[in-house]
Amino acid sequence: MTDITLHDAKLFINGEFVDAASAATMPIVDPSTGRSIGVLAAAGEVDVDRAVLAAQRTFDEGVWRDKSVHHRAKVMNKFADLFEADIEAFFRLETLGNGRPISETRAQIARLPQFYRYFAALALTRRTDVIPVEGDYLCYTQRVPLGVVALMTSFNHPLMILSKSLAPALATGNSVVIKPSEQTPLTTVRLVALLKEAGIPDGVVNVVNGEGRVAGAALANHPKVKKIVFTGGTDVGRGIGEAAARNFALTTLELGGKGAVIMFDDLDIDRAVNGAAFAAFIGAGQTCVCGARILVQRSMYPKFLEKFKVKVESIRVGDPADPRTQLGPVISERSRARVLAMLDRAVNAGAKVLAGGQVATGAGAGFYLQATALYDVDPDSEIGQEEVFGPVTVVMPFDDEADALRIANGTRFGLAASIWTNDVARAHRVASKLTFGILWINDHHRLDPASPWGGFKQSGVGRETGIESYDQFTEPKAITVNTSGVTVDWYKDDGQAKRLN
Repeated sequence: MTDITLHDAKLFINGEFVDAASAATMPIVDPSTGRSIGVLAAAGEVDVDRAVLAAQRTFDEGVWRDKSVHHRAKVMNKFADLFEADIEAFFRLETLGNGRPISETRAQIARLPQFYRYFAALALTRRTDVIPVEGDYLCYTQRVPLGVVALMTSFNHPLMILSKSLAPALATGNSVVIKPSEQTPLTTVRLVALLKEAGIPDGVVNVVNGEGRVAGAALANHPKVKKIVFTGGTDVGRGIGEAAARNFALTTLELGGKGAVIMFDDLDIDRAVNGAAFAAFIGAGQTCVCGARILVQRSMYPKFLEKFKVKVESIRVGDPADPRTQLGPVISERSRARVLAMLDRAVNAGAKVLAGGQVATGAGAGFYLQATALYDVDPDSEIGQEEVFGPVTVVMPFDDEADALRIANGTRFGLAASIWTNDVARAHRVASKLTFGILWINDHHRLDPASPWGGFKQSGVGRETGIESYDQFTEPKAITVNTSGVTVDWYKDDGQAKRLN
């Protein structure tokens, strides 16, 4: 593809990269250095309206909507091939944008072409229903695309979060307006250029870069948007849900989390320690499904603390472009200050620091923090209940299954949790009683395009990926056919019983 420099983070409307109507811009900051690496065109209401109207026009014209599923699948598979061929550039660009270690970025983004191939295949194979109804009637359903859908992504996994919804939105024939995080727009800009190259018609995919409170708000409130997919904080998600409801738009909201990692004492201690560290610190803890609460059975709690301290202190903080780095920076100075303030309040409330807790020195001028673990934490305290979104976890003991379930379920969130045990019956028993939308047994952070992704309670509504996501980008039509060959004369006074419904 044609190379896009870091300074080309413009808007993408109707197949063209353009400046904001007001010529407003904002800096793009590398979190590993704190320095500006490019300029972002900042969309306003006028730009958002242009993008939505372009998407609506192409939807109404049917240039993508009316193509056969075979055509759409062919284009999506071509895009997946182009994406895969260009994947090294995406690795570097995503690490530059959000500061994740290159080893993590490679592991995550390398799987994303599979998402587009999966939904292309689903478009070819997804069947609708024939419904058994009474009488001489055939009743069947058709699924039709919604129209213009808005995809609002966050900084922590820009391409993965986008792909989870962009793939099914396109496979089902919708038009799309993307609002990426203003902190990490670069890989989205590169991706839409590849979509154009693959054959997605102009106007089907549009991008409005800019601030959430301006561009995001305008998109959420636009009356022509039929569905909004948002990943981010619960409070912002609540506002987006309210805006969507005013326009009767559908929503899929993947919001906050306070994931529990439940370690039973029949598990090997080293496996428990390694699993807990993986759950807690991947992505510098900046993920809604991170292992923010490590629940350890009391009989193994002292030994776990001893070994977990060594593990946490061994995690290498540094330049995310260095393959040896295991923990990169948080996304911004504001984020780092917020995390440090939460740690101060936790310690003042009685929590003890097992490891970390400070700014990471020697890692450079970026927004670095040490991997941090706390213990002796009250499960009902702020640090035990609220999302930190940084490299911080708390370790808490439990007595038995009932106690573990009480602590794990005792939050307003319900996104993801994991159960670690060698007892198969216990694993399934506990999983059935946890109020979380995503559960892993003896693992964490696993995602597949075929598996539904989403939470309970204040962790959101709707599902991404899987058949569930595919169907939620469509509306069903019920079609009923009279197969009798007879039309009843309803108004004939013949004394015969007639069926109305």
